Amino acid sequence: MAQAGRVPSPGAGLDQSCVFKLVLLGSGSVGKSSLALRYVKNDFKSILPTVGCAFFTKVVDLGTKSLKFEIWDTAGQEKYHSICHLYFRGANAALLVYDITRKDSFCKAQQWLKDLERESPPGEVVVMLVGNKTDLGEQREVTLQEGKEFAESKSLLFMEASAKLNHQVTEVFNAVAWELLQREEKKEGRQQRGDAGLALNGASAGQARCCPH
Repeated sequence: MAQAGRVPSPGAGLDQSCVFKLVLLGSGSVGKSSLALRYVKNDFKSILPTVGCAFFTKVVDLGTKSLKFEIWDTAGQEKYHSICHLYFRGANAALLVYDITRKDSFCKAQQWLKDLERESPPGEVVVMLVGNKTDLGEQREVTLQEGKEFAESKSLLFMEASAKLNHQVTEVFNAVAWELLQREEKKEGRQQRGDAGLALNGASAGQARCCPH
């Protein structure tokens, strides 16, 4: 796990448009690093608090399509809060992570969302709200319904997961990947329609210029 210094260049074989920056946001000890490590390396272990920001990459194979995630795992401790804003600027997607056994982390996730929206207009970034640590269900303080209702109120994707048990971790990241690809395809479709319109207008103008005097 390399400490973040700069964004590495995309891997060979993937177009730049298929490389997406994803940030993990949330309080300390909610399991952001554990989710990233489980997803990227299928590993789980006790992890010391992230200092500043950690960086992972992962090529996601979705069958007929693939993309590359540049995953920025931000520190959740309050003393790093202002620094983390620098890392999630320009993000295409974000996982907003809370611990289902800690109500305070759920409230803090809502604050992180406000911080993100100050950097990017609502709806521009694909945001997935993730309730982590479902393996500790008997200690739950945030109900599944509370998570769903908040996500729906803000038009966020939502899922609960357990990095420890590898429950729905891949599904979380894949859902974000699909949403990003669908948005990219819609954007390309709009651009192609726009280019076609320009081409038609250009042809008409050209014909007009060719008319005999």
